Amino acid sequence: MMKRLATLLVAFAALASPAVAASKPEIEAGFRRFLDTDIWPEARAGGVSRPVFDAAFRGVKPNLTLPDLQLPGEKPKVEEVNRQAEFQSPAGYFNEEKIAGVVQKGRALLQTHAALLKRIEAETGVPGPIVLAVWGRESGYGAAKIPYNAFEVLSTKAYLSRRKDMFRAELIAALQIVQEGHLTVADMKSSWAGALGQPQFMPSKFRALAVDEDGDGRPDIWRSVPDTLASIAHYLQKSGWQRGRPWGYEASFPAGVSCTGEGPDRPRPIVDFAKAGVARAAGRPFPAAELARPGHLLMPAGRAGPGFVATPNFYVIKEYNNSDLYALFIGHVADRIAGNGAFAGRWPGASGLTRGDVSRLQERLQRAGYDVGGTDGLAGFKTRRSIGQAEEKLGLPATCWPTPALAKRLG
Repeated sequence: MMKRLATLLVAFAALASPAVAASKPEIEAGFRRFLDTDIWPEARAGGVSRPVFDAAFRGVKPNLTLPDLQLPGEKPKVEEVNRQAEFQSPAGYFNEEKIAGVVQKGRALLQTHAALLKRIEAETGVPGPIVLAVWGRESGYGAAKIPYNAFEVLSTKAYLSRRKDMFRAELIAALQIVQEGHLTVADMKSSWAGALGQPQFMPSKFRALAVDEDGDGRPDIWRSVPDTLASIAHYLQKSGWQRGRPWGYEASFPAGVSCTGEGPDRPRPIVDFAKAGVARAAGRPFPAAELARPGHLLMPAGRAGPGFVATPNFYVIKEYNNSDLYALFIGHVADRIAGNGAFAGRWPGASGLTRGDVSRLQERLQRAGYDVGGTDGLAGFKTRRSIGQAEEKLGLPATCWPTPALAKRLG
């Protein structure tokens, strides 16, 4: 009885004491066990041979410099500084010099690949400028260097990231890509998130959506331009692209249209926006064919930056990369490739808050009963409109944008 009590007391003390982060050798030993006893059986069941598996992980160790890792013994946390461009300052993301370079190259490629893009649009409904904008953003039209070992990235994240299950599935898919003969182990290079090739597909997306457009019998998003462009369009088509509709329109919003009405879950007929005084920034009316169709208020920088009426196709682009800034970049660059001009509105600079600061602001709003969509430190539409609702409750003008002053007021 005393021995059992002592055992229970030791267990309780271990649970009550602060967690101690594992050492690097301990992490590496656990990583190797994870590969051998956890990943290998699943890979084998998925058709991966032992020689392919061994070649993929020969000399591979966990890369502890990757973002969004949760090391053994550490408490869950949001990174203080955001390393992903799509969730940083809008002004930096929409740097006009960078956009102009992507547009200039895109306009040339629109002519070079005119027949191919016309055929792809006929097959999928996705316009050529949209396809080119994605290609340009993802890999600089195939020119970007993609330096990481895909198996190192995916296995590290499958073992240590906050989204282990997702990366585990991607790791198995990456092994299957080699097993099926698409690439050798040495050629499996990726981004720091594990994305592959010129369109930066995650491995599972390659296996599900890559297209053999050049007719050589194998989809190739690494070396074939036709396969790359058709695969991008197929991805968007399967995500729900609505043929014949634009992605959206830059617009001006009168004070009576609150930024708290933003979001894909609050559609309105575009004619309702027009009746409320919303006007296209280009000075033209909304197309007559669009007036009865649903649109969505979009203010990626709250009242501090340009506003938009987005169509459902904007949110299809977000299926490619779940960032408002990314989807807006693609839509805007596509418009520019097709001959349109720069943004009419100006983007604000950095808010003065880190990702960690925004996460703590989200926590305060959540405790107050607001739906912020999660406390990840990223100011998505639910966070933005919750900020606007909180500002209105405090008797302040709704800006729908996180600021140090608001964080202090809510603190």
